[in-house]
Formats: sequence, C-alpha cells, structure tokens
Amino acid sequence: MKKFVILGGGYGGLTIALNLLEKDIPDDTELIMIDRSPFQGLKTEYYALASGTIAETHIRVAYPDDSRLQLVYGEVSDVNLETRQINFHDKEPISYDWLVIGLGCVDSYHGITGAQEFSSSIQTLAQTRATYQKINNINPYGQVSIIGGGLSGVEMASELRESRPDLNIRLIDRGPSLLSAFPTNLQQYVREWMIEHHIELRTQVSLVRLDGGDLYNQDEIIRTDATIWTAGIQPTPIVEALNVPKDRQGRILLNEYHQIPNFEEVYVVGDCASLPFSPSAQAAQAQGKQIAEVIQAIWKGDAPKLGKIKLRGTLGSLGKKSGFGIMGKRTLMTGKIARMLKSGVLWKSKRHFG
Repeated sequence: MKKFVILGGGYGGLTIALNLLEKDIPDDTELIMIDRSPFQGLKTEYYALASGTIAETHIRVAYPDDSRLQLVYGEVSDVNLETRQINFHDKEPISYDWLVIGLGCVDSYHGITGAQEFSSSIQTLAQTRATYQKINNINPYGQVSIIGGGLSGVEMASELRESRPDLNIRLIDRGPSLLSAFPTNLQQYVREWMIEHHIELRTQVSLVRLDGGDLYNQDEIIRTDATIWTAGIQPTPIVEALNVPKDRQGRILLNEYHQIPNFEEVYVVGDCASLPFSPSAQAAQAQGKQIAEVIQAIWKGDAPKLGKIKLRGTLGSLGKKSGFGIMGKRTLMTGKIARMLKSGVLWKSKRHFG
C-alpha cells in the first residue's frame, strides 16, 4: 500500500483531508493524518479561550469519521526527506510516498532575552490553557501587558477587557501604530475603541529584555503582573531543521504546485509555506484545497491545473459586540456587522464549510 500522509491537522491539513475524502481515493493508497491532538483547535479563537470568554469545547472541531482516513496521534521529532520517514518521540516511525507538512508555527521572540521564559503564549492549545490560568490568577487591578499590536494582540486585549474589567491592560508595539498592515482609517477606529475602553497603548517600544515582571524598554522598566506574547511567528523547529531552500522568514520555498522542488512528493501548507501573502487560516485552507486538486490529478495521471489563490479579506473582533475588517482590497467595515461576519465564519469552520 502507498501512503499519503498529512502531518498536522490544522486548517490546511484538515482541508486537504476533507477534500480528498469527497473524491475517490485509489484502492492501493492509505490516507493518514498525524496530529498530537484528537481534534482540531480553531486557532483563530485562542485569544478568547485565553481570556476566559469561551470554553475550550466551543473551539474544538472533530476530525472526519471515515474508514478511509487513519488518524495517528503522537509527537513528531523530525522528518527525514531522504528516507521518506517521519520520526516520533513516543512511537515507531511512519514512512510515506507523499507527504504534506502542515505543522503551523511557534512564537518568534526576535532574540529578546527572557522573552520566552517570562511571557505566555496563545500558539497551541496547551499554551493557551496555561495562559488562561495565568490571567485567571491575577488579583483584581493587576497589570497585563500584551506584546504585539497586530491582529492577535488587538483581539487579545479587547477580549480580555470584556472578560476582566477589573484589570489594567496594556498593549505594546515597537511600531508607531497598531495594526500597521491595515488602512489608516481602520487603525484609527481600533485606536479609539481601545482608548474608550481604557486600554493603555504603548507604541514605539523597543524591548531588549524581559525579567520576571520587568519589561526593559532600553533603560526604562515597564512593570507588569503577566505578559502575553503576540509579536510575531516563525515555522516550527521541525521545519527549521529541514535542509531545503527557505525565505527570509524561514518558510519553505515551493514550486507552482506547493511542492518542495527537490522533493516533489512533499507538499507544504500553511504557516510553514512561503506564500505571497501573510499566514492565515484562510490562506492555509485555500492552499490546502489546491494541494488536494494536485494530488487527485496525479492519481488520475493528469497534469495539475491551478488558478491563482484569491483571499476574501480579513476580519477581527473587538470583544463580542464589535469588530473590523477588510473585504477584498478596498471595502472596510467596522462595528457590529464586522463582528457578526466573523461569528459566521467561525460557525462555518466548526461545521467544515470552509
């Protein structure tokens, strides 16, 4: 039997599995998906879990119950592209004929001393659970500092304000403005919302060190009871260890079919892939759909034909009652409608509707 192995059951990996299961899988081929968790966690909502406004069951998505899909749970240690083998910390290796690497990302600490040791994360479910406990144990009127003024930082700050109105919340960024990748008028809307809801904004802060509750902005010491890190991501150590061409962010360079050029039996999806747009759940799902199309064409003996990936836009939340977004390249929206749209996207994701 040949083995098509999907490494990682996140947005990209699960999309590939679902699309393949909608079609005929060759009788001589096994479809295997490997993950350390028995369900997908909707990572775009981890900020709400960390804040305490939702239960974990709200963002769990069951993997497909299909006899053609073999689910394997375990902690992967490394991937050997030369021998076509996946190695584990806790079980025997698995070989493959085709492989999809969809392992997601980890926090990027930009070489800042103490950042990893003295901050909390929302990158994995385990880390998010620990962050929730950390926040939950802060005494009333304590100080929380969120590092990173991008989408994750903004959503974390606004949701935490809704969950813990007693806390002092500070949002720190090294740039001159929050949401620097968004249009100026949208940045202004979010800034005004933050000020109205008594969230302290600190921009152009250059952290050089974290030491317990002390954040060092050059010579200035910023005191905090808890620090949450949302200041950038990078591919996982397993991907970092692969000796293949990568871009400046450490993401794997791919050919037009999302394959590693010198290992065309290996596909890369999501945060580990070098794409012409920023990593996102939407991008991973769109790429995953194309990878499924490529492998189906290969199985049929046809030449793959792919179109250009087009993203629909970006949506963000400001608590449960407000939000913001960009649809296409120009259409901006703010307020309740944007929040309702994001809730609708979450509803569809939980039901495998994309």
